[in-house]
Amino acid sequence: MAADGGDKFSVLLPTYNERENLPLVVWLLVRTFRQSGNNFEIIIIDDGSPDGTQEIAEQLEKIYGSDKIIVREIISILFSSGTAYIHGMKHATGNFIVIMDADLSHHVSLYSVKQKEGNFDIVSGTRYKGNGGVYGWDLKRKLISRGANFITQVLLRPGASDLTGSFRLYRKEVLQKLMEKCVSKGYVFQMEMIVRARQLGYTIGEVPISFVDRVYGESKLGGNEIVSFLKGLLTLFATT
Repeated sequence: MAADGGDKFSVLLPTYNERENLPLVVWLLVRTFRQSGNNFEIIIIDDGSPDGTQEIAEQLEKIYGSDKIIVREIISILFSSGTAYIHGMKHATGNFIVIMDADLSHHVSLYSVKQKEGNFDIVSGTRYKGNGGVYGWDLKRKLISRGANFITQVLLRPGASDLTGSFRLYRKEVLQKLMEKCVSKGYVFQMEMIVRARQLGYTIGEVPISFVDRVYGESKLGGNEIVSFLKGLLTLFATT
């Protein structure tokens, strides 16, 4: 929490080969936070990117200051969003945690208004409610995402409309508790976070977002992730 007792937002930004996207997404985040007057820090967790992402992150740290940009490297054969968030939370000083990708697919508008509106524990971006949507995807990716959410809704009834998105705001203590409960890796991780949140009785607010496909680089979603998702879904169905 900020020294003055106000809210502080810690953005956890896992990166792998995001050299082109990182400067722009950081600039957009800094501009948005400053315009809103919210206190913030951006924690970049790089997975040993061979394209020079970490060098770019270190330059951004010098430009914006080490109090606003924190650069950490984590190299692991088991690297995933989950391990990145665990690592990033060790350095987070905010009472709210924002998780998002660095591929410019997500809007950087903050969810603080929605959070205060309902005093929610979690605010999640949704592509499948209100005026939310997806732009730049081919039919295959749309079918995979829609199918994954449909199957999950039928089997798990999670109480949220978008289970596989990765743009969310959490109370820090809520995220810590969920991380202790979650066992999934990869694509299914985000889904399990919402399912476990429902189990534990946490409140979830949703904000419609327009998801735009990445500007630079390639999607990390592949056949292995789809198989992992199906296995994870069955595991959750059997244990919830």
